Amino acid sequence: MTDKTAVDEADRELKQKHRAMWASGDYPALASELVNDLGAILVEAAGIRPKQRVLDVAAGAGNAAIPAAMMGATVIASDLTPELFEAGRHQAADRGVELEWVEADAEALPFPDNEFDVVTSCLGVMFAPHHQAGADEIVRVCKPGGTIGLLHWTPEGFIGKMFAAMKPFAPPPQPGAQPPPLWGSEDHVRELFGDRITDIHAEKRTLTVHSFHQPGDFLRYFKSHYGPTIAVYKFLGEDQEKSQALDAALTELADSFGDAHGDAAWQMEWEYLLLTAKKARA
Repeated sequence: MTDKTAVDEADRELKQKHRAMWASGDYPALASELVNDLGAILVEAAGIRPKQRVLDVAAGAGNAAIPAAMMGATVIASDLTPELFEAGRHQAADRGVELEWVEADAEALPFPDNEFDVVTSCLGVMFAPHHQAGADEIVRVCKPGGTIGLLHWTPEGFIGKMFAAMKPFAPPPQPGAQPPPLWGSEDHVRELFGDRITDIHAEKRTLTVHSFHQPGDFLRYFKSHYGPTIAVYKFLGEDQEKSQALDAALTELADSFGDAHGDAAWQMEWEYLLLTAKKARA
C-alpha cells in the first residue's frame, strides 16, 4: 500500500466516523431547541434575496438553508450525514418551502466551479477536519463577486472551551486534522481564504441559551443529543473514572459560563463569529 493510498483510506474512515457521529444523538432537535435563531442571523447577514442560487455547506437539518429558502432563494443543503435530512425536510414542509438536499463532503463538493451566488455554512464546515480543503471548496463553487457567509463557535467561547475540555478524553486526532473552533477565529479564516475574498466583515456575537436550569441539565442534554460529546463518552467505554472526570470537567465549565440574572432563569452565553465576504473577481 502506497503512502497516498494509506492516507486516502484513513481519510475515508475518518469521514465515516464523522457521519456516524452526527447521526448519533439528535442534532436536529438540538439545533431547533438551542441554536435555531443562528441560521436566520446568517441569512440576514449574507443578504440572501429571491432567485439567488444558494449552497449551504454542512447544512445539517437546514438551520440556515431553510431560512434562505424562505427568502425566495433556490437552495441546496449539502451535508456528509444524510440521516439529518429527514428532519430538515419535515421542517421545510412545515414552513412551506422546498429545497434540494444533497449528500456531500464539505472537502470535496460535487458542484461546478463558480456555481452559486451565495455560499453559507452555519456551525457546519468547522467540523470538516481539514480546514484548508473546506475553505478551498467554498471559494471554488462561489461565483466571482458572490457572497460567502460563515457562522461558527469561537475558541474562546463556551463551545470552543467545551471541545478543549473534551480533548484529553478523546482519541488522538488524525494527522492534519484541525480543531473545529479555529473557524471561529477571524485571523484563521482570513488565512484560509487569503486574497481570494474581499469586503470582509467579521464580528463576535453571543447566543443566549435559556434551556437549562443548572449545569447538570446541560451535561445530560449534550450526552444524549450532541454527536461529538456522545462520541467521546463512547470512546471512554466502561472507564468510569475517566467518564466521571469528564462529567466534572463539563459541569464545571457549564457553571463558569452560566448565570442567573435577577428573577430570570439560569442562562448561558455562547460566543460565535459571524463573517461575510465577497469572492474576489479575477
